[in-house]
Amino acid sequence: MTSPPLLRTEPPLADLVAAVRSHAGVSGKSAIARVRTFVDTSDPVHGPGDDGAVVELDGASAVVCGEAIAPAFVRKDPYGAGIAAVLANVNDVAAMGGIPKAIVNTVVGRDADVSEVLRGMRDAASMYDVPIVGGHLTQADSDASLSAFALGQVRRPLSMANVRPGQTVLFAACLDGTMRADFPFFTSIDQQSATLARDVRLLAEVAETGAAVAAKDVSMAGALGSLAMLLEFTRHGARVDLDLMPYPAETDPLRWLLAFPTYGFWLTTTADRVADCQGVFHRHGLTCEPVGQVTETGQLTLARGGSEAIMMDLATEAVTGLWI
Repeated sequence: MTSPPLLRTEPPLADLVAAVRSHAGVSGKSAIARVRTFVDTSDPVHGPGDDGAVVELDGASAVVCGEAIAPAFVRKDPYGAGIAAVLANVNDVAAMGGIPKAIVNTVVGRDADVSEVLRGMRDAASMYDVPIVGGHLTQADSDASLSAFALGQVRRPLSMANVRPGQTVLFAACLDGTMRADFPFFTSIDQQSATLARDVRLLAEVAETGAAVAAKDVSMAGALGSLAMLLEFTRHGARVDLDLMPYPAETDPLRWLLAFPTYGFWLTTTADRVADCQGVFHRHGLTCEPVGQVTETGQLTLARGGSEAIMMDLATEAVTGLWI
């Protein structure tokens, strides 16, 4: 006997705004502002970076990035944490328009946990077709901790510095997956395992052809929080029509908007390149839909069913505080 389809219940816009703003993946980003004490924050492309930072080499450009995995997640699911460490880094490289080339890690903990972490990283590296080239491992009688770092190659970076009023905002994602019950992760690993290496490199394709100019991967801040981060540097706003937003079947809309999906990206492009950008993803069975437009004001506005609500005014407030 099959279960009845989920009756989608969407919260009032005011409740949605409150849920996003209070979400730990959004409110916790303010700690990033401390970086301003130590580094020059005038250049989001070359450092401290967007999703990653571009490093100019002799005749080539690299993108570098890193991720620390939440200790609670490592403790609960060390294998899944190993997968997440690769996934998060590869998505960050992709969101900069790069192609992942290498992963390194630092792992500390008990032998059994460390083995599971490394097994997860090995399996994810295989799926994404990116080698683990080294790292650091310390055996200790303590809960495991995990950080990982990625190197990618980039020819034409995608950057939030390229966001301009009038650009179309698109949402690209894999909607074929399931929501974890214990953590706010929407996983499509099983469904995409054979195509992840290809899918994550599509961002480099739209970057190099100019079909998109800016991107941000959807991560712990969830979809709407990640969009605010994409807009934060230029302090432009956007109007997003939630009636156009793609949602996975059988998934609560609010949980989806607060989730970290295996494959989810925001992109911006000019009106004449929308179809080009969509086509790259659609040809491979992925969702990519225009859901809004960048505006001159700093207001990130959510619209649904004829109603509107301001989620954040980036002219006067920030997510990370890095670019103030």
